[in-house]
Amino acid sequence: MKSRGQTSALLLSTLAMIISFAVWSVFSPIASTLQEQYQLSETQRSLIIVIPILLGSIMRIPIGIIADKYGARKVYTLTMLFSIFPMIAAGFVNSFGVLLFWAFLIGMAGTTFTIAITYVTKWYPSDKQGLVLGIIGIGNLGTAVASFTVPSIVNLFGLHWAFWGLAIALGIMTLIFWLGTKELPKPKEVKTLKEALSVTKYRATWVLSLYYFLTFGGFVAFGFYLPTLLQETFNFSPVNAGFNVAIFVVAATLIRPFGGYLADKIGANQVIAFLFTGIILSALIMSFTLENFGLFSVTCLTMGLLLGAGNGAVFKLVPEVSPNNTGAVTGIISAIGGIGGFFPPLVMGVIKEATGSYSFGFILLALFAAGCLFVNIFAVVRANLTTVQANKVN
Repeated sequence: MKSRGQTSALLLSTLAMIISFAVWSVFSPIASTLQEQYQLSETQRSLIIVIPILLGSIMRIPIGIIADKYGARKVYTLTMLFSIFPMIAAGFVNSFGVLLFWAFLIGMAGTTFTIAITYVTKWYPSDKQGLVLGIIGIGNLGTAVASFTVPSIVNLFGLHWAFWGLAIALGIMTLIFWLGTKELPKPKEVKTLKEALSVTKYRATWVLSLYYFLTFGGFVAFGFYLPTLLQETFNFSPVNAGFNVAIFVVAATLIRPFGGYLADKIGANQVIAFLFTGIILSALIMSFTLENFGLFSVTCLTMGLLLGAGNGAVFKLVPEVSPNNTGAVTGIISAIGGIGGFFPPLVMGVIKEATGSYSFGFILLALFAAGCLFVNIFAVVRANLTTVQANKVN
């Protein structure tokens, strides 16, 4: 009986996250259309892309704690229900300012990542959680779903149905999730807010948050802003840009479990160091290939694989920080990772407006990755010294 509950929890949580992430990503494929409609600047266009990321990231912390306390299944269902209403409202808007307001609330759909992990990991023993976390990560494919489908929906039915169509899909998914899953019994001792936030005292919480700021933040930033970059730099149509971004997102998502697998076999810090080095090199190459789509696309796909594998390698370590506070740890790290996707599109918009090119933005990404690599090397050296000292004592 529990096995059936495990399977439905994992499958339906992942499917619900795919739909929720498609909702979360709805503005990315239509940003250029909105720019034309409302006569937006580059910075304003970037703002409408990233504003859902802000709420979807910040709210992961309290949502993770609430899911731990009151039951993740209930919180998952209510979050999806809530997200339906701003999607419906956005379809009726004729003002950019009002659209920004609804876009902010649509960001709640991005919290489903934390809820899904909190819910599903409680169904599985620790020795299976690496694989389970990798499967849940497939929910990121929602960004690809939005990139691939939303431009076609707009072409066929109009801009309003980009919102209404996904709202209907989310409503159906909410009903299926509620009817097809069960809530695990509440733990005998429910943690207080102070106890839940005790994970902030661990150095590992902040180190992993920094790593996830780069890997997941980079994934979100590319997934959300790449359609705009391809249309601006290479004159792609929204449909063609969406197709190319879908390839990036699918590759970055499907490689995620492999990153966790390598972390199991080789060691997470060694894998992370290799991936960060690759991200530095890829970002530098991308900054010099903005006039050659062939080279840029190959490097961009490589970047997607590195970021996706990095997500898997980093998140493999998350349950180890505090096994009894999974929701709180997941909420903090995934929130900071999500915020990592908030700033780059804004920076890219400002850089493009100021310089006419995106090159410097990729150089900044390389510099940040270099900083993360330095922290990783320092952490490895520190861990090795601690091991040597312990061996001498023994």
